[in-house]
Amino acid sequence: MKKLIFLYSILICLAVSSQTYRTKIFNPQIKTLQISLSGAKFSLPIMELNSSDFLLVSFDEMSHGNHSYSYKVIHCNADWTPSGLNATEYLTGYTTANITNYVQSLNTTYLYTHYAFQLPNNDMGFKISGNYVIQIYEDNNVENPIAQACFSIVEPHVSIAGTIRGNTDTELSGRLQQLDFDLMFNGYSVRDAASEIKVVVRQNNRIDNQVADLQPTYISTSKLSYINNKTLIFEGGNEYHRFDISGVYAAGEGVANIQFTKPYYDAFLYDNKIQNSKIYSSDQDVNGKFVINLQNSQNDDTEADYMFVHFNLPTKQPFFDGRLYLGGEFNYNQLNDAVRMNYDGKTESYVQTILLKQGGYNYQYWFVPKGETKAAVERVDGSHWQTSNEYTIYVYHRPWGERYDKLVGVKVIQ
Repeated sequence: MKKLIFLYSILICLAVSSQTYRTKIFNPQIKTLQISLSGAKFSLPIMELNSSDFLLVSFDEMSHGNHSYSYKVIHCNADWTPSGLNATEYLTGYTTANITNYVQSLNTTYLYTHYAFQLPNNDMGFKISGNYVIQIYEDNNVENPIAQACFSIVEPHVSIAGTIRGNTDTELSGRLQQLDFDLMFNGYSVRDAASEIKVVVRQNNRIDNQVADLQPTYISTSKLSYINNKTLIFEGGNEYHRFDISGVYAAGEGVANIQFTKPYYDAFLYDNKIQNSKIYSSDQDVNGKFVINLQNSQNDDTEADYMFVHFNLPTKQPFFDGRLYLGGEFNYNQLNDAVRMNYDGKTESYVQTILLKQGGYNYQYWFVPKGETKAAVERVDGSHWQTSNEYTIYVYHRPWGERYDKLVGVKVIQ
C-alpha cells in the first residue's frame, strides 16, 4: 500500500511539472479576460524588471452577484511549464492577493461585474525575470482557477536585429516569409551559448505555429546568427478581417446590421469569401488583437454591452480534410470548440456565433488539417509574402547551475 501511495505521489508531481500554461478562461461565466501593459492597449503583456511599468489585468463576471476572487502568481520556464521555484524566490510581499476593485455594469442588456487589478502593486512585486502566469480563483479554491493570464518580465541584456523577407529556400516572393535575425550579447556573459540560450519565436502571438529550441546558423563570442534557418519560414497568410461593434444604432465597419432581439443585441457581420486571388491587397489590421470600446461612453469597461456576433462563410461544400476555426486574440489564439466553425448544409455556409463585448476586433479563418495541431490561413484567406505580420523573439538564458530561465531579451519585428 505504501508503494502505491508513493507511486501515486510521483505521478501527481510529474503531471504538475509537465503542465503547460496558456492564457485561458475555465469558467463560462467569465468573459473578456485582458492583460496588457499600462497605457498601451495593443501591447504584449511584457514588462521590464525593476522598472515603473505595470500590467493591467481585467475580466467580467456575467452577473451582478457577489463573488470573492483572489489570485496567485506562478513562475514558469521558457516552455511555460512551472519552474519549481518557491514563491518567495520570485515574489516580494504576499504570495496571494484579493481582487478588491470591481464595478457593476451600467445600463447594459447583459448584466456583468468588471474586475480589475494591476501588477506589481503594494501587495506583490517581482524579484526575477522570466515567464509568469496569474491564476484567478474564487472563495480561496486555489486548485480550481476560473481563469489564468500569462505574462513575461524581461531584464534586457542582449539586443536583437532582424528582417522579414519573401525569398525563401522553398520559393521566391510567393506565399511564405523568412525571418532572419542576429542576437548580440553586448558584453553579457554567456559561457556556452549552445546549451544556455533558448530562443522562442511567435507570429502574431500564436501558439500553434510558434518555433522553439532554435539552433543558430552561426556562433561567435559576441553574437548568434539565425540566417536562412528553415525552421523560421512562416506562412505569410493575409491581413486580418476586422469589425466594429462599438455602436448599437448604426452598423460599424464589417457589420451588415445590428438587431435588438429582446433582451439582447445581435450583430451580423458581412459574409466573408474564400480568397482565390494570388494578388496581395494591402489593408490595415492589428494582427489579431482587439480593443473594448463604446461610442460616447464615459467608461468603456462598465458601459459597453455584450452582443451575439454572427460569422458567416459561404462555401458549396465543407472541408472534408480538416476543421475550420476563427483565429484571434479574442479567444487567446486557441483552437477549441468555442471558435470552431460549423457547416450548415441548408445555407451552404460555415457559421458561428460568439458573445463579445462591444469594441473593435480582428479575426482570421484558420484551417487545421486532420491529425495536425498547426493552423493554416491560406485555405480560406490566402497567403502572401507581403502580409504585415508581427514576429516576437524571446531570448532566455539559464546559466550553468541556475534553476530558472531568465528572459534577457525581447524584440518585436514587423
